[in-house]
Amino acid sequence: MLTISAGVCAYNEEKNILQCLRSLTSQTFDGKELVEMLVISSGSTDRTDELVLDYARNVDKRVRLIRQEKREGKNSAVNAFMAEAQGNVLFLANADNVMREDTFDLMAEHFNDPSTGMVGGHPIPVNDKGTIMGFAVHMLWDMHHRLSLIYPKVGEIVAFRNLGFQIPTGMGSDEDLIRREHEGRGLKVVYEPEALIYNRGPTNVQDFFVQRTRVNIGERYMKRWFDYDIPTWDKRFLINAWLSFLKDNARHPVKMAAAMSLEAFARVYAALHVSLDKGDRAVWQVVESTKVVDERSIKYKK
Repeated sequence: MLTISAGVCAYNEEKNILQCLRSLTSQTFDGKELVEMLVISSGSTDRTDELVLDYARNVDKRVRLIRQEKREGKNSAVNAFMAEAQGNVLFLANADNVMREDTFDLMAEHFNDPSTGMVGGHPIPVNDKGTIMGFAVHMLWDMHHRLSLIYPKVGEIVAFRNLGFQIPTGMGSDEDLIRREHEGRGLKVVYEPEALIYNRGPTNVQDFFVQRTRVNIGERYMKRWFDYDIPTWDKRFLINAWLSFLKDNARHPVKMAAAMSLEAFARVYAALHVSLDKGDRAVWQVVESTKVVDERSIKYKK
């Protein structure tokens, strides 16, 4: 039987952690077993740790807290999870993710193929698409989805084989580093579009720019330091994904232009940052407006 360990990276997530844990413990499986849920709390100063411990005592004993005294960045938290996890397959999520009940099962099914090393799910924002910022967030993740149908670009939640490695901690881009490790071992990466994960994107221009700049800087450094190409920088994939998106959203030209301008500005800024070699960061500022995902707005089942 395939055994699964889930890891949740958290920093001051008292508003999100319980609903994330509830979505984990509600996962349903066919021929697989979720054996543990590890919450890596990196220097949290709010009630995150207390809530996790209470949940482990009173709700689900498979939950375990791993506390890092200092906030050392997500890659360090990911390494702590991978060092402790016992499952054959590892699922990595953020504390502000909420998964549909069949998400893990759909992703884990791909590991019945021994050539599969990593699987990505399908993030869906809960932002209001009627606003410019909400449309920008939806466009971003929709483009990721359409691009992943052409060439998998995994992120937000991933599953991968437990191969006993660690990733560099002086930078970000954890999913890309994990992907690179699996591909280096001859394993493929796949995308499961029916495995839904709900998140909340930035609700203002400043937070959108901060988040997208951070991501683009990390991806630029993946190319600079490892000569590793990220699918979202490949113009062939981007053009095909954009044309597909345009076909379904042509009635929103102003919102589309605004979203594209914001992303283009973030990419130009990131390119300049990396060209000046200002460095990637292990620890980035929290994008506050991405909290909280409201469970009441989510439909878990088809």
